[in-house]
This record gives sequence, structure tokens and C-alpha cells, in this order.
Amino acid sequence: MLKIRHIALASKKPGEAAEFYKNAFGWREVSRMGKNMSDPAGVILSDGSINVTILRFATDQIGKGLDYEGFHHMGVVVDDVESVRARLEAMGVACVVEAHEIPPNAQFEIKFQGPSDIVFDITDVAWPGSTALDGTPAPDVQPTAAEQGRSHKKVAAE
Repeated sequence: MLKIRHIALASKKPGEAAEFYKNAFGWREVSRMGKNMSDPAGVILSDGSINVTILRFATDQIGKGLDYEGFHHMGVVVDDVESVRARLEAMGVACVVEAHEIPPNAQFEIKFQGPSDIVFDITDVAWPGSTALDGTPAPDVQPTAAEQGRSHKKVAAE
């Protein structure tokens, strides 16, 4: 069985939202991302099984605008990306982010759009703070798509 291991929430203030969830539910902070760690662009939290990433998005990936806050997408760990991809495509599910579009510094994941326009990722690499299909904890830092040789985009100059 394939497992949900990642949920992404859009927030204008990821750091504040993360503090709320840590205090309310005792979730562990795995990492922060962005240039300003006191006002991060993203915070990865974990309940021990599922990675909950709270992000301030710079691009509108789901057609709701950059001011949208709330559920953004979910991620599913699969044992074989290509066979699941083939099954989804046979079902007529639209791929919205192909492997060649994955930013080099991001984790490898392919995005699809399901019913009610819900976007979901598939990957064979468990998200930090989640667990793999066999139940083993994923490390807090996973190789990037570029480090795995799975991204064809160039790293943007800063």
C-alpha cells in the first residue's frame, strides 16, 4: 500500500504557523528554509510519521493566487515512481510538474492534479521527518534531486 507521508500548507507566516502546531500538537521541527530563519520561507515539521511542510510560496502552483493560505498539496511515497506514474496517466490524471521541471535543490517528486484540482506528489524518497514504506524513519536531510541525478534544471545564480 502506498502511504501519505507529506502534507504542504500555504501560509504567509510559516514560522508563526509552525510555532502554533509545535505548541498545539507537540510536533518536532525538522528544519527551516530561506534566507531569514526568524521569518523563514518554509518550516518542516513532523509527527514522527508524516512530514508537514508550511511554505510561503513564491509561485502560484495551484491557481489560487499567492495570497492563498491553507491546504496546498499532499505527497505519497511509492515503491516504483514509473509504474505509479503509468497507472495515473492511464487513468487520465494530469501531470503538472514533470521530473525535468524539479528544481535541483528540491527533493525528487512528480506532481499530479487529481479530482477537485487537488495536487499531489509521488516520490520514492520519504520526506524528512516521515517514514519510508517499510516504516523506517527518513533522515532529517534527504539528497536533493540534483544530488540524485534526477533534476535536469540548472541551479539558479544568486
